[in-house]
Amino acid sequence: MGLPLGIALASRGRSVTLYDINATAVETVNSGQLPFTEDGAADLLAAAVADGSLKATVDPASVASAETLVVIVGTPVDEHLNPDLGAVPRALERCVEHLRDGQLVVLRSTVHPGVTALTERLLQRHGLDIDVAFCPERIAEGYAMTELFTLPQIVSARGDRAIERASEFFSVLTTNIVTLIPEEAELAKLYTNTWRYMKFATANQFWMMANDAGLDFERIRHAIRYDYPRAADLPGPGFAAGPCLLKDTMQLAAFNNNNFVLGHTAMLINEGLPLYLVARLEQQFDLSKMTVGVLGMAFKGGSDDPRESLAYKLRKILMLKANETLCSDPYIVDERFTPLEEVLERADLLVIAAPHPEYRDLETDKPVADMWGIAGRGMKV
Repeated sequence: MGLPLGIALASRGRSVTLYDINATAVETVNSGQLPFTEDGAADLLAAAVADGSLKATVDPASVASAETLVVIVGTPVDEHLNPDLGAVPRALERCVEHLRDGQLVVLRSTVHPGVTALTERLLQRHGLDIDVAFCPERIAEGYAMTELFTLPQIVSARGDRAIERASEFFSVLTTNIVTLIPEEAELAKLYTNTWRYMKFATANQFWMMANDAGLDFERIRHAIRYDYPRAADLPGPGFAAGPCLLKDTMQLAAFNNNNFVLGHTAMLINEGLPLYLVARLEQQFDLSKMTVGVLGMAFKGGSDDPRESLAYKLRKILMLKANETLCSDPYIVDERFTPLEEVLERADLLVIAAPHPEYRDLETDKPVADMWGIAGRGMKV
């Protein structure tokens, strides 16, 4: 989230310094190279580096010169599957000695409710008079250079001055601002991701029910969505993965004392989909005698991001069940992967695990398990 935001701000005339502890990432950015796929960002990054409006550094002292400090760090669950409440405070502690009175600190990461207040207390303990705002990122990966400028921006803070400063900061990107108090905004972000995750779980459960009855879910889905707006938001089936949806559903469950039946059920459905898929394949094939090719290891189509991808869970299951498992992805570089042409030649059965556009209307005479419905000749599983 940090680099696309920095690029967007630089493109609107802001002077941006990106502070990171990863020296390799800093060198990549300073060379003008985009380290991941993001439509429309590569040329803007190169231009910003060239004209000096954007630079990256590993020096924590760089935060001292900032009027606004935007904190964007990973906020994972811990080894006990509980929210890691210390991720944001730890990031600030690394540079707190360089912070100064009068700055604005904007929390951008998805956080557990109460982390904004925790941050306010941390800065107060260090004797700093700093405004704190929580302004969650809501872009979809791959669409940052569009959505940063078009989506409404939620701005939350404890006082009017912080609200005004944060609103003015984001006004260079969008004038469509929605204001909340921090606890409301923290829940709003968790609700957003959890709602999306539960919609995917509903679609996946519907798909499994249709499969088990020997019926074509996509035909059913088309019928109920066709010119019928109240069902237009029913997504198709597929792996619901990535670094946010499951994790944020778990955070919301923890917020409600783990009393979240809908959320926990969604986790069981979505996380269990690879197991269901393999179980269905075992009903039709003797996997122990087959080479299975897994096409697409990213967590979503058209992406080079493997984080929390359920394709890797599918791979582990197939490694136990199949004679041999081959994996391929057109965007991810991994020495364990096999070129697509070789997979198509050697595999007895193909499974599309990520709906990359390269797999549309796949030309092969091998059976294809295609829950996404993109290959044009997929089979029910």
